Amino acid sequence: MAAKILVTAALPYANGPLHLGHLAGAYIPADVYVRYQRLKGSDILFICGSDEHGVPITIRADRENVSPKEIVDRYHDRMKESFRRIGLAFDNYSRTSLPLHHKIAQDFFLNLYNKGYIKEQSIQQYYCPTCRRFLPDRYIEGECPHCHRQGARGDQCEACGRWLEPEQLLSPQCKECGSTPEMRTTTHWYFRLSEFQQRLEDWQTSKTDWKSNVREFCSGWFKEGLTDRPITRDIDWGIPVPLPNADGKVLYVWFDAPIGYISSSVEWAQKQGAPDRWRDYWMNPETKLIHFIGKDNIVFHAIVWPATLMAHGDFILPSQIPANEFLNIEGDKISTSRNWAVWVDDYLEVFPPDPLRYWLESNAPESKDADFTWKDFQTSNNSELADVLGNLINRSLSFIEKNFEAKVPPSGTLRDPDRAILAEIGNATRRIGAAIEDFQVRAAVGALMDLARSGNKYFNDEAPWSSFKVDRARCATTLNTTVQLLAALAVLMEPFLPFSAEKLWRMLNAPGSHHDQRWNDVPELRLPDGHPLGKREILFSKIEDAIIEEQIAKLKK
Repeated sequence: MAAKILVTAALPYANGPLHLGHLAGAYIPADVYVRYQRLKGSDILFICGSDEHGVPITIRADRENVSPKEIVDRYHDRMKESFRRIGLAFDNYSRTSLPLHHKIAQDFFLNLYNKGYIKEQSIQQYYCPTCRRFLPDRYIEGECPHCHRQGARGDQCEACGRWLEPEQLLSPQCKECGSTPEMRTTTHWYFRLSEFQQRLEDWQTSKTDWKSNVREFCSGWFKEGLTDRPITRDIDWGIPVPLPNADGKVLYVWFDAPIGYISSSVEWAQKQGAPDRWRDYWMNPETKLIHFIGKDNIVFHAIVWPATLMAHGDFILPSQIPANEFLNIEGDKISTSRNWAVWVDDYLEVFPPDPLRYWLESNAPESKDADFTWKDFQTSNNSELADVLGNLINRSLSFIEKNFEAKVPPSGTLRDPDRAILAEIGNATRRIGAAIEDFQVRAAVGALMDLARSGNKYFNDEAPWSSFKVDRARCATTLNTTVQLLAALAVLMEPFLPFSAEKLWRMLNAPGSHHDQRWNDVPELRLPDGHPLGKREILFSKIEDAIIEEQIAKLKK
């Protein structure tokens, strides 16, 4: 079978709206990569969906006094719409509450169970006598035993990123009522993760091109030694454990959620009318499986999930796991409980999507945490998108509109400056592509803007407003060359600024769609002499101080 690329973005919890941290960590980097690969002509499938099980869902449902289904239905639809409006080009966006996913997850569990990789074990678990129930991990909070930060959850400390078990917490409390829980005996099923340590280490040794944050994180886990992990929970909401003696038990969300990548692919294939087509990706050893995630998901995607895939035996293992660091807001860590976040749908009520995409791309937290501020966002839009890229497009097209009847001027005889800027298109195409292939979005979008800056310098140096008066043939050549640069930009912008790329293509009245172009052909892309241009519009409007101050006040309030 031919080589294929299968891209996933971490399944977001359907317990709240999307914020900028979500986009920065997994979704915008994944979308940039996928859009670029489509222009390359790659056979690529982009999969995601809502993670609709687990304790975060039930906690919100308890607080709102509604059913978990009401919560997931609300936020699944809201997140799906936010993704659409910000331009995420998923091939399929599914949800883990579907019966299809339940069956696939249960079959996956039984496969591992029948092979002896899942064991039943009686354990001591926290029980809240006030709430009269066993407490799943996220219903317990306390002091982290590693970094000693208060408010660590029973499954993970967000401060230091360590995966925890509830009994490790110091001074544990029930998250719902605040009382001190007590230990009681219950039964759970454990995945024999410890049996896969050597195999995982050997496998990761070959991943020399993985990001250092992923390799170092896994190395720390291997040094401590992997232990068997419980994959069932005592809650009502979730996928029932498919065993006769497991009443009231559901699959742990971090066991069932990654299987959502598979079930979403199956759903996609069914929608295509080719129900077995998903196998061409998941069971093809030539497929590159790439998981885009935030750093808090490294342990699950780089250790637990690959181990369960190894145990199952039918599916490919990840080729790449480009995990990003965190995004902060105005110097402070994002906190949904304190409403310290910029929500995507709120942003889209005021601003267009591409300026936000551009800021997140040019400030991507690839090697360290990034900090979003509204002032930086304003500067990014005004000084870069509007003054550099938008200025080049508007002033060149308006000059042609005014002096050459809105048609591409004759190319004429090329001189060294013309040949140099056309050659720069080829250089930028290769630089941008190489950076995206290496998951360096910041460098890639920087190379795009460098090309626009070169275009502005060329336009200034050649001064068509002057040559128009004394040498119209030379003026025409300058403008023709600039149009060819704009046509190239319309394609090269697509991974980063898809809405603006489409508008620019229409402004050029270029044939077909910019989606139909091929990345490697961009340096040779030409609009013919006399080609009529489309209606010009302002691509990037400047953002006024008053609007930014309003957003800052809204956040602080």
